[in-house]
Amino acid sequence: MGQRIWMNLVVILAASMVPTLAPQAVSAQAVLPRTVRINFGNTNEQALMLAREAAQLAQFQQFDLALPRAQLAAQLAPKAFQTQGILGSIYLQREQYSKAIDALLIAHNLKKDEPSILFTLGSAYLRNKDYQASIQTLQKGLSLSPRSPSAVFDLGNAFFLTKKYDQAVVEYERVLSLDQRFWAATNNIGLVEYERGNVLQSIARWQESLKQAQEIEFRAAEPTLALATAFYRQGQREKAIDLAVEAMKIDPEYGKASHLVENLWGERLMADVQPLLSHPRVRKIIEESEAAFRNQNRRP
Repeated sequence: MGQRIWMNLVVILAASMVPTLAPQAVSAQAVLPRTVRINFGNTNEQALMLAREAAQLAQFQQFDLALPRAQLAAQLAPKAFQTQGILGSIYLQREQYSKAIDALLIAHNLKKDEPSILFTLGSAYLRNKDYQASIQTLQKGLSLSPRSPSAVFDLGNAFFLTKKYDQAVVEYERVLSLDQRFWAATNNIGLVEYERGNVLQSIARWQESLKQAQEIEFRAAEPTLALATAFYRQGQREKAIDLAVEAMKIDPEYGKASHLVENLWGERLMADVQPLLSHPRVRKIIEESEAAFRNQNRRP
């Protein structure tokens, strides 16, 4: 688990970066006017209002509406760290990593001591596969604000991706000391242990991860499938297949190799999950999901 958690962080940070403005109600169905009227007598204030609107829209995944507002806000107030930071956050959500990094670097240069900018910049470097820059940036942000579980989790992921497994586990444990129900950190310790060949320790971690997810009423596909893979390797085939089917029903995206790699599954785990994903019962769920997706996209 990595990418989806990184994405959850940025919009929250973006919204918090405009603290001086009064809250404005924006529903999930909000459509703002096509033409934004700008009062040129107070351009900076208008830019901050646009930035806040963009952040609120991004919270509802309305990026096509959010991005133009964020771009205009940054044009109107290019020296406001809030506008550049929100623009960078939205670029990150849209997976435009180079543009995200450029905007976030401007925001950082405008306000060096803002940890949320450093955390978001660290996430952008991480997703752009510049792991060393990510580590340095996240560590700098955590020196200013050390109690951010999501930022510590990102740091653990950066160490994981550079195969610094001991340091990754230290950071994942640190996440759990800050938030004992952060199931993704426990899950990722399981990923580390599996790559080390410690299958029994991985099983224990994934079982614990599922308990943590249940405590927050979340059905976690990833540790379910990981656990299935470990049981399949041990020869507990029926139990493994039942778990794999359950995981695919929760989120069939985990039936795709690219999605597993994106979520930090290592070489050993990827090799061991393939025969499980090829089993007819598991393939049936994946194929049904793909067919439903295609049919949905055909609708006018």
